[in-house]
Amino acid sequence: MFDSTKKPNGIKRIYLAAKNSGRACKWLIQNEAAFRQELVMLAVAIGLSLYLDITTGEKIMLVLAVLFVMLAEIINTAIEAVVDRIGPEIHHLSGLAKDLGSAAVLLSMIMAIGVWAIVLI
Repeated sequence: MFDSTKKPNGIKRIYLAAKNSGRACKWLIQNEAAFRQELVMLAVAIGLSLYLDITTGEKIMLVLAVLFVMLAEIINTAIEAVVDRIGPEIHHLSGLAKDLGSAAVLLSMIMAIGVWAIVLI
């Protein structure tokens, strides 16, 4: 049984959280093509933002827009993992959960394109 009083705290909690996040990022890079593509988009966004003659705030907005897409992709992947963990049988709610996660990624991409368009125009 889970005992919330025995959870690590302080620096140990931060260390363990960082370790878990690192393991998750490694898994994403190894197993998710979409995440690898978004890493390339992030590298391009950082490079372009440094090259473009725009304000520091605009540069940050461009990079954050791509990071937001990556966040949505991570959440979508987490939803897919949980649904797949429940069972392999086809169920309309499982499909809906996966479709909603995918829609969140699409919406984040549309938002990122909008931010880029606004900054570049």
